[in-house]
Amino acid sequence: MNRFERQPQAASEAEVDYLDGDFRVRRPGAYVRCAVTGEPIPLENLRYWNVDLQEPYSSPEAKLKRLRGDRA
Repeated sequence: MNRFERQPQAASEAEVDYLDGDFRVRRPGAYVRCAVTGEPIPLENLRYWNVDLQEPYSSPEAKLKRLRGDRA
């Protein structure tokens, strides 16, 4: 490893505010957890969330489960 390579850092969970059509990172991290499945979602792959509930979802199916009231 040379001086220009970064040391690998432990992935931590981000704290995020979910807005209409966007989100704002309040505490930096690599991922958030799906509110339905619990699986980690890398921030670069985060596409689905609920503004009113302030919850992220891993897929459209997970969001539909939450809207229908299904439990994981």
